[in-house]
Amino acid sequence: MKRQEVFKWCKQQYGTEPDYPWNDWNCVLRHKRNNKWYALIMEIEERKLGLDGNRVVDVLNVKCDPILIGSLQTQPDFFPAYHMNKDKWISIILDGTVSADEIINLIDLSYQLTKK
Repeated sequence: MKRQEVFKWCKQQYGTEPDYPWNDWNCVLRHKRNNKWYALIMEIEERKLGLDGNRVVDVLNVKCDPILIGSLQTQPDFFPAYHMNKDKWISIILDGTVSADEIINLIDLSYQLTKK
């Protein structure tokens, strides 16, 4: 799943659009009612995730169950959350490697966890 596919799915599912608070390519997806973030998409260099290389990649941050985070981080393209609480958020590289179904499930979980 790529950035634009995430936006399209979130608009269809939750009626939300990306918000660009920093006037760059990085954006947040927010609840309509409480304005809380349920996802963050940003461009970062691979090395900031602990990978070799300076390639810039799109990363999706979502809130997640701490128990689930441990098992997800054993898989490729899942990392401790960049620039967020690493105990409650996880980063996923949006390069098409992680299945759309898995990303959708994690976005939905994040949406539910940040709803209150």
